[in-house]
Parts: sequence; structure tokens; C-alpha cells
Amino acid sequence: MKQYNWGIIGLGDIAASFANSFHQENSRIAAVASRTLTKAQTFAKEHAISTAYGSFEELLADDLIDIIYIAVPNRQHISHILKALEAGKHVLCEKAITMNSEELTVAIRLAEEKGLILAEAMTIFNMPLYHELKSLIDANRFGKLKMIQAPFGSYKEPDPNNRFFNPDLAGGALLDIGTYAVSFVRWFFTAQPKVIASVMQPFSTGVDEQSATILQNDVQEMATVSLSFQAKMPKQGIVAFEEAYIVINEYPRADEAKVYFNDGTVETIISGDTNEALNYEITNMIKIIEGTLPNQSLFLTKDVIDLLDQMQQTWIN
Repeated sequence: MKQYNWGIIGLGDIAASFANSFHQENSRIAAVASRTLTKAQTFAKEHAISTAYGSFEELLADDLIDIIYIAVPNRQHISHILKALEAGKHVLCEKAITMNSEELTVAIRLAEEKGLILAEAMTIFNMPLYHELKSLIDANRFGKLKMIQAPFGSYKEPDPNNRFFNPDLAGGALLDIGTYAVSFVRWFFTAQPKVIASVMQPFSTGVDEQSATILQNDVQEMATVSLSFQAKMPKQGIVAFEEAYIVINEYPRADEAKVYFNDGTVETIISGDTNEALNYEITNMIKIIEGTLPNQSLFLTKDVIDLLDQMQQTWIN
């Protein structure tokens, strides 16, 4: 069995969660990198990682590293993705994988040229619950899909300098929490939708503070996506079919769903473990590299980024 060595670029909170979640038989985190060696050494010591580098270039030059996990701010994703691919490394990048579709197209083309795997660390595409629900939907348990609701509200301290509201760090609700909501919708839609209407309220820095969007595809499936950085909303996704509707609470990392049938019966579906959300991403990345799992999530990610582009373009117009 091949052993895969991972390297981490970007050592913030999400990277710490990733390292804490990492439990694999056939791979390990072998090295981390930061712009300062002290920070890299501190992170490595805290997570029992053997090697720390004081530059990203040193990590990419390490021939032992097979896969790079990228957890830097959104605007820096594309630069690190391209450098990692050029160095011959597979890449798992945090969401949103790129700032726009143009960047993602360039990254996908390079990954294909190099024969490498590129994927986004989107929990929704990796949680077992969603695959279980998709199997039931494909078996026509609930009838035809009609409507999806995907709200996500998270109160952030209104500080123009933090990453949530700083345009230089690609702030705004859309590229942070919006990727979850749109990914939730895209997972269930049977075909790629278009943005029918979208409105946005900006923060003082110009980034999107909140928005509401209507999506629809050619088979008349519809969805609403509502986002806010200044008001909490339950992360409760609702997927409505002709014969039942599904309610999924805390949908970004959900392991349980309730199905309410038109005849009054209720079914609870449990699959996976919320606490293992990041580990599912790691496991599936290895499966994709080994060819035992198709890289379907990348195509869904491409659709999601395209929708985010459409929403932002609507706001400009």
C-alpha cells in the first residue's frame, strides 16, 4: 500500500482543524510551511509533524511530498494551486477554490496537463449523508425535485480590517459562507441552474454583507439562497420534492436528515459523522488519486464557481 505524504500551506484555524482531523492508514502530514519558520515550527510541534519550512517554495521542492493542502486566504488560492501543480503535487484547496471561473479553468487545465488531481475541500460533496440521500433520490423515493432553500447567516464583528470584510482578502459573505449554500443547491439539482435574480447589500468596504438569490435550471427546479454576515440564520437546508421534503440542519457538515412524506410519515436518515467531516475530504482525495473514486466534485465545484460569478456580475449590473 502506497503511503501518501501531505504538506500544508497556510497555518491558520482551518489548517489546525485539518491537522486535528487527519486520521489515515495510508497517508500522513509530513511537512508544513509558513512565511516565517517560527510559525511553521510552532504549528508542527503542536500537531506532531516532523518537518517545518520557513517558505512555501521549500515545501514544494520537497520530493517526498505527494499532496498539498492549501488553507491560505481566498485571493491567494490560485497562485499556490498553480505553483503546487507545477511542482508535481496533487492539490486539495480550501473553499472557495478560486476567485472566479477564469482562474479555475486555468487550474483545471494545468492539472490535466500534469496528470494531477485538483479538488476543493467542500464538506458537502464529501459527507456520507449526501451520498446516501442522492442514492434515495435516484431511486425515486421522493418524486420529482421542485424547490430548495439554502440560508446561511453568520454574525461577524463589523471590523473593516478583518478577512470577512476586507476586499484585499476577498472578503464578503458569498466567497465564505455562500460557497456552502450554493454547493448544497448544486448537489441536489439534476442540472446546472442559472441566476434568475440576485440582490446584495454591501458593507462599508464594498464587499457583500448580505444577499438573496433565486436559481432555476432548464427542468424548472428552483432554489433560494440567502446569506448574511450581520445576522444569524439557521443553517437549515430544505429540499422539497413532489412526495416529500427533506430537512437538513447544520447542512455544511450534516450527518442526519429528516424526510417528511406527504402522507404524514417521517423518516430519519443518519449517515457518517459530523466530527469526521474534514477526514472524509482527505479519504476521498486519496481515492480520487488512486482512481477508485471519480473526481465528480471538481465538476460540481466548477458549476458552483460559475454561479458565484453570475451572482457577482448581477450585482455589478
